[in-house]
Amino acid sequence: MTPPPSPSALLRLTDVPALRAQVRAWRAAGEGVALVPTMGALHEGHLSLVRQAQAGSRRVVVSIFVNPTQFGPNEDFSRYPRVLEADLALLAEIGADAAFLPDVATMYPPGFATTVTVAGLTEVLCGPVRPGHFAGVATVVTKLLLQALPDRAIFGEKDFQQLQVIRRAVRDLDIPVAIEGAPTLREPDGLALSSRNRYLSAEERRAAPTMHAVLQRVAEAVRGGADTAPALAEGRAALEAAGFAPVQYLSVNDAESLAPLERVAGPARVLAAACLGRTRLIDNVAV
Repeated sequence: MTPPPSPSALLRLTDVPALRAQVRAWRAAGEGVALVPTMGALHEGHLSLVRQAQAGSRRVVVSIFVNPTQFGPNEDFSRYPRVLEADLALLAEIGADAAFLPDVATMYPPGFATTVTVAGLTEVLCGPVRPGHFAGVATVVTKLLLQALPDRAIFGEKDFQQLQVIRRAVRDLDIPVAIEGAPTLREPDGLALSSRNRYLSAEERRAAPTMHAVLQRVAEAVRGGADTAPALAEGRAALEAAGFAPVQYLSVNDAESLAPLERVAGPARVLAAACLGRTRLIDNVAV
């Protein structure tokens, strides 16, 4: 495979016509294109998505857009970390080809009135505690996919429900893009990499790996088909003892439909969302 271009080759694209023209030029040269959608504040987890994209496509576009429609009124949109120049330096260093940097007016122009809603998958887990969140996610990702029309788009498995919602939207709407999940990257103590980890105090950071440890214990306990309720009760108690409050959910769900399971009989996930102080953490592990 041809090596990626030099770091100085990173393009900054801010509008849809420029993005489409660049993708069209790459396609005319016979080059495949992958998209990695992000909200910026990039870390090694994001860069692993870029590397996966580079492994299968000659050209990689990384979008950076803090999407207001996926934040609730009491969530962290205003304080979500925004470090654009640092992000662009990382993308240049790793050899990404282009950064797509739309503003809110580009993504949601005056009179914008369309929302993409995925039923079923969004009615469990994060859905009830973040009303409107997944409609915001599905809408903005649908727009990004149609704006770029890449061959592939890469999303991290840490946001597993989001990944499944996007897969369903793409399948239902016949969007000609292959959606790929990428493994969750973790700190040595097990904490999943996240842009929001920078919110944690030193004490909260010490407690945060408990979430992954609990997920692993639950997964091991239910793997043989045992009743999930006792393991989940013990896991919730462990999270609360470590200082997580509220524990919004700790659940064992079917890996495709996300339906909650009393017993595991096929591919499943243990998923959790809980707050440490002001920071909401999510994670999941496969069963």
